[in-house]
Amino acid sequence: MVTGAAGGLGRAIVRRLAADGFVVAGVDIAGADVAGVDEDVHPGRFWRCDVSEADATGQVVHDIAGVYGGVDVLVNNAGVLSGRFSLLDSTPGEVRRFFDVNALGALLMVQACFPYLRDSRLRGRVINVASRTFFTGAPGQLGYVASKGALLGMTRVMARELGEYRIAVNAVMPAQVATPGTRAHSGDDTFTRTMRQQAIEEFVTPEHFAGLVSFLCSPDAEMITGQTMVCDGGGLLH
Repeated sequence: MVTGAAGGLGRAIVRRLAADGFVVAGVDIAGADVAGVDEDVHPGRFWRCDVSEADATGQVVHDIAGVYGGVDVLVNNAGVLSGRFSLLDSTPGEVRRFFDVNALGALLMVQACFPYLRDSRLRGRVINVASRTFFTGAPGQLGYVASKGALLGMTRVMARELGEYRIAVNAVMPAQVATPGTRAHSGDDTFTRTMRQQAIEEFVTPEHFAGLVSFLCSPDAEMITGQTMVCDGGGLLH
């Protein structure tokens, strides 16, 4: 299962997992309304779901498990992106929306998928898509940064608590990748400036990032858990 699957990083992840032999169930608040997206998940299907709604997540996981007999991998990619405005102008409602989707949405999906991940004969996997902004403290993005930081903390707790069931849980962080969502908040100059700070001065693509996700879903990564991995050309060294 890949959430936030209809566009941007999610769509690249869907394509890569399908190419690597996974049967992919795509989940997105927009469903499969994006032109041509159904072909990306063949063999597979798309389901419409708002991951911040507990009843909706439980139902969509139940439906998908009913179609395919279970869930082996959960990629929590759904998220709300942020423009830039002062923390002094932030409202509780705006900040809560970031937490509802970026952090609690991932928790709800893990809770709903747990029985199937536990029973997976392939060892269950959870991949949480976090953000480098947790380390950089991006000005003007308080709600977004805080919610992604919460997701990192949750990843570590999930790894500890689910380890006894041989479920591996990791977080991944992309570079500032050009997608429709990020382009809405940053121009070419911003992307170029970020790229120039990397050890490898090349733009990171959604396909690069999808390769990391696919590796963590593979048998080769079954003993990697509780980690945070960055795919950004060496822009953030930690």
